[in-house]
Amino acid sequence: MIEVENLTRIFRTYKKKPGFWGGVKGLFHRDFEELAAAKDISFSIAEGEFVGFLGPNGAGKTTTLKMLSGLIYPTSGRATVAGYNPSKRETAYRRLFALVMGQKNQLWWDLPAQESFLLLRHIYGLPAAQYKETLDELVTLLGVSEKLNVMVRELSLGERMKMELIAALLHRPRVLFLDEPTIGLDVVSQKAVRSFLREHNRKHRTTILLTSHYMADIQALCDRVIVIDKGRKIYDGGLDRLESVGGRKKIIKFRPESLPFPALADLGEGRSTTADDGEITLQVPSDQVVAVSQRILAAGPVADITIEDVPLEDLIAALFGRA
Repeated sequence: MIEVENLTRIFRTYKKKPGFWGGVKGLFHRDFEELAAAKDISFSIAEGEFVGFLGPNGAGKTTTLKMLSGLIYPTSGRATVAGYNPSKRETAYRRLFALVMGQKNQLWWDLPAQESFLLLRHIYGLPAAQYKETLDELVTLLGVSEKLNVMVRELSLGERMKMELIAALLHRPRVLFLDEPTIGLDVVSQKAVRSFLREHNRKHRTTILLTSHYMADIQALCDRVIVIDKGRKIYDGGLDRLESVGGRKKIIKFRPESLPFPALADLGEGRSTTADDGEITLQVPSDQVVAVSQRILAAGPVADITIEDVPLEDLIAALFGRA
């Protein structure tokens, strides 16, 4: 469904010197700086896949989504979505995808969401029966039937994002680009949006490319992730393989009955942290978990001990460090 080959986008920015005279000098001589927001990115996504697109701020995630949407042109490289070249911005292509950006709105703030939905129905030329069927399905799944006649500006952030998703999916796109759709939402709203996206992908086999800084979104929705840093792809594979890329490690947390607790310096990798409540955290290689746990229990009385996987955020941070 999506084919990207050596996609590159370079931005050329003017470096203004400070002060009034810096602006005057800029009238006669200007210094420019080139920044590669995306550099030689290549990947392919099959129809119906739900793929996480990860990276730190400024890594090039949104730039890549904008190139796939036809909003900006690539400097070099090639991209096709469902056989279309996004840069040509063909009408047929614009009918088969949707882009939802968590920090930007497509709904009219001073009108109820239902009015914007009617406008989109006419823009896409949707038959009345299809429009009603799709709208009823989306409204029911997201539980916002009582909010359709409320002005968008009066909706909560979570309700507004649900309306944005409805607006994006009214024309039944085959491809959905999601850029931070849960940003700023409370835990309940995040869970509702995740549940909706999972069900929509399962039912309609919509190809979805999701960027998010909430690892709960990625773990709940995506079996595969693409990680980029400084414009370059540094990982493409399953979440289950990400653990081995970041290093097979476990976290041991225990609370001794008294402090200081002996023999911490040479446990595992020698890294430990102690919380205010006395809980001690160690990160150790997976093959040393049993041995380290035995040493902890033998070193002194322990009130509680747990063994956890290293959080996905930490594994991805380790990838950024290696990149």
